[in-house]
Amino acid sequence: MARPLLRQGRKEGPAIASPPRVVADRTGTSECRPGTIPAAPPRPTARAPLWHRAAIAGGVVLLLFEALWLFLVPAGRGTVSDIAGGLAAGLAAVCCAGVSRRHPVELRRFWRLTAVSLALSAVGQSSWALVRLVGGPDRVSVSLLVGTLSLGAMLTGTAALLSCHGAPRTAVGRVRAVLDGAIVGLALVPVAWIVVLRDVSGPGREQPMPAVGLIYPMLDLIQLTVLVSIAGAYRPMWRPLTLIGASLGFCVLADTSHLWLVARDAYVHGHPTDLYWTLSYLLVVLATRYPPPVPVTGVNDPCAQTVVPWWRLTLPYLPVGAAIVAIMVARQPAGYVPTLISVTGMALLGTLAVRQGLAAYENSRLAGRLRELAYVDQLTGLPNRLMFNLMLQRAIRDRHRVAVLLLDLDGFKQVNDRFGHASGDALLTSIAARMLAAVGTNAMIARVGGDEFAVIVCGHEANPPEQIAQRLLTALHPSADEEEVGVHPSASIGIAEYGPQHAGQADLLRDADIAMYAAKAAGKSAYRICTPALRDEAVTRAELIADLRRAIDEGGQLELAFQPIVDLSTGRVRGAEALVRWRHPVRGLLSPAVFLPLAEETGLVVAMDRWVMRQACRAAADWQDIAPGASVAVNIAPAHLRRADLTATVAEAATSAGLAPHALTLELTETALIDGTDVVLDRLRELRDLGVRIAIDDFGTGYSSLSYLHRIPATDLKIDRSFVARLDDANPQAYATVEMVSRLAAAFDLVVVAEGVETDRQHAAVAAVGCPRGQGYRYGRPGSLAELRRAMQAR
Repeated sequence: MARPLLRQGRKEGPAIASPPRVVADRTGTSECRPGTIPAAPPRPTARAPLWHRAAIAGGVVLLLFEALWLFLVPAGRGTVSDIAGGLAAGLAAVCCAGVSRRHPVELRRFWRLTAVSLALSAVGQSSWALVRLVGGPDRVSVSLLVGTLSLGAMLTGTAALLSCHGAPRTAVGRVRAVLDGAIVGLALVPVAWIVVLRDVSGPGREQPMPAVGLIYPMLDLIQLTVLVSIAGAYRPMWRPLTLIGASLGFCVLADTSHLWLVARDAYVHGHPTDLYWTLSYLLVVLATRYPPPVPVTGVNDPCAQTVVPWWRLTLPYLPVGAAIVAIMVARQPAGYVPTLISVTGMALLGTLAVRQGLAAYENSRLAGRLRELAYVDQLTGLPNRLMFNLMLQRAIRDRHRVAVLLLDLDGFKQVNDRFGHASGDALLTSIAARMLAAVGTNAMIARVGGDEFAVIVCGHEANPPEQIAQRLLTALHPSADEEEVGVHPSASIGIAEYGPQHAGQADLLRDADIAMYAAKAAGKSAYRICTPALRDEAVTRAELIADLRRAIDEGGQLELAFQPIVDLSTGRVRGAEALVRWRHPVRGLLSPAVFLPLAEETGLVVAMDRWVMRQACRAAADWQDIAPGASVAVNIAPAHLRRADLTATVAEAATSAGLAPHALTLELTETALIDGTDVVLDRLRELRDLGVRIAIDDFGTGYSSLSYLHRIPATDLKIDRSFVARLDDANPQAYATVEMVSRLAAAFDLVVVAEGVETDRQHAAVAAVGCPRGQGYRYGRPGSLAELRRAMQAR
């Protein structure tokens, strides 16, 4: 950019062309906008094209030639300086135009604007060289022309800065970046006046030309500030930006040095400081040799980063303190303040005021966005849990009649597993829109969890919550597209109305949750209203779960009952099944049917199985003295089968009790085996290798029994009591079934145990078909270890 106003007087200043006021794109990716796919940049090449290497070599030769001429040849230094600067700027413009064709679309605008900026600077430099060589218009006309070209170069370079994809995308953001640069540039004018012009300026002897010359380093600093503020904010720095920043730095150095010399009437055209401008252009030539940046994802993705480093936020304001000190120093005892300082100070205050107003506007928008993020579900656009709780609290505080509907989608996990989470999100969005239309304006619906929604109904005399629940269920009927792909959304809805029994919103939500689980238990795709009986049942159930957890952790309340397993041919006890009982301190002795489902549901069954196994092994070791070889059978829950430490747990229980592994039998239901995988089968093989026996319990009630007999490493088979019970009626089908199972077990070399033998007729029937062992009330009810020992001794 030419400095026309400094070329007056006997010792003329040079025509100074500015380096490009631009910043390159930091990556080759496009900005993060929904629905767009970033263009893949070319892969970096190992070597630059031949023409580009030739341009770099030519630029180096040009710089060396200019340096040697300025230092060694007295004549024609000004002309050589202008020609060298024009050629360097033109060379940089050609390189930028050439590289724009090889870079992605996102970078082409940047490089093309850079080329225009450099071309304008080259014309400005060449104009002065042409005037020197052939003569022409007066110097004032040339200065005005070059000044116009310089201003165009500056504006074009700034446009390039604000068009790169790393720059702000909104008009407000672009204005903010320019204002930040203006603050830095204006703040450093008083400092530059103190350093450069103070000794040559004063009352009555101010020099307008050097003072106006401060505009050029100020403009350089504005662009350098914009470059620093946007380069590398969220991604690693792209190498060309470093070189362009260095180019601007040399330009600041050249303009400041030139101003210093001109102010002291010491500048001679063709001064060695002219080399700084030529060097600044050649740095841009070097910047064009680098390939486009590689797209960066993850933590460096600008769409994922929101925290701006503190120094970037304070960068525009740091020089303001130096400006305040400079203004105080510039004020002389008589109160005189240089005109340049006064004007700059007022401009700085005005710019700061506009910048702060812009910051206040952006902060208000940010506060609105944060509020939206805090209170709105980003997937469905519905209020989230936080907003729901606030609205419910307000409704209760205003003493409205308030009802809450808690809705949980049925089988939504299967949609995610089958079609993927993207399809699941699309379904949630569709369902949310349908439910929002169903509740209308008389209720507020929110998404409070992954697949959970909640509705607040106030003053529901004219709009009962039961009707809203029914409309919601109707709205969830699958659309034609959902039917086609096999998606059948439905929901279970719990309804609770606020009343005297509730101490707050937590109690109301608890009741709605209780009713919702009651709707699931009733078959799903239905709604239930929370009643006192339902609430009492849920509270009792929760208390029972807490008591069971305490009983397992502390011990003393659980006990074992042993039911003998006898040899049908001799009547001798060959073993016993260990059955757990819970002696509740308040409710008394509870059967497994009461607490085992709770234990399985809450995961407590694993700890209970371990306790039963240890106690059963100790009991079996105790009765070996009177019934050598008599085994103990322990039931294992399906959840325990999937644990990797099952084999170690069984081995530890038998070893610590001193029981041989073959005296321990683990009973598994067919359902547990059918629901298992190859991992479960591998676990059973490990147990068999240990010596532990495996019994299939309740055989005949499963739906894949025969196929699994080929794979399960079982040793025993227990016929379900439902088949044995029919033998009392002389049912030929029941007799045939028991006989068939016995023969099937013999074919697989399995020991058969008939369960539920209670009468002599049943005993005779199972013995007649060849069952070797039996278990049931006819041989003994579940009892204590002492009772079992007496039964063993009696037989």
